[in-house]
Amino acid sequence: MEPKKCRESRVVRTSRVFPNDVNNHNTLFGGRLMSDVDQVASISAARHSRKECVTASTDSVDFLHPIRPSDSVCFESFVTCTGSSSMEVFVKIVAEDLKTGDRKIAATAFLTFVALDDNGRPAPVPEVIPVSDEEKKLHETAPLRAKKRQEHKRHSKELAAFLTAGKSEA
Repeated sequence: MEPKKCRESRVVRTSRVFPNDVNNHNTLFGGRLMSDVDQVASISAARHSRKECVTASTDSVDFLHPIRPSDSVCFESFVTCTGSSSMEVFVKIVAEDLKTGDRKIAATAFLTFVALDDNGRPAPVPEVIPVSDEEKKLHETAPLRAKKRQEHKRHSKELAAFLTAGKSEA
């Protein structure tokens, strides 16, 4: 399987912020942003693997600056690192004030996707080749994020083993 450059999985989507997209603080609702993040990241994963993909985890979504109705919001995603069947996808969210042209990184996110074969089993994915400085930095720092992700998953499984699935008594 031939390796692919990060840019081959790049997705860029820009949209406006409308009144039904904002919360009581008149900023973009976090759940709306997270839904858009998952959508663009899933396209990057599918472009890289050319297979059906499922979200295995949303490792982080860091909200850095509020996004206001006067802003456009641009989502840029691409695969930064791969395992045998998994892909780490980075999403950068840029807010642009449409009146002044000022742009700022409003949020960043890392998600993990798994490629599936026709039987719904994990399928191999190509390696990724970073080219730009941004891609190289994200690729270089991916092993540390993978280690943290594995530790977090272990803790989540331990907690899940303790929790009950029955209805709570209130």
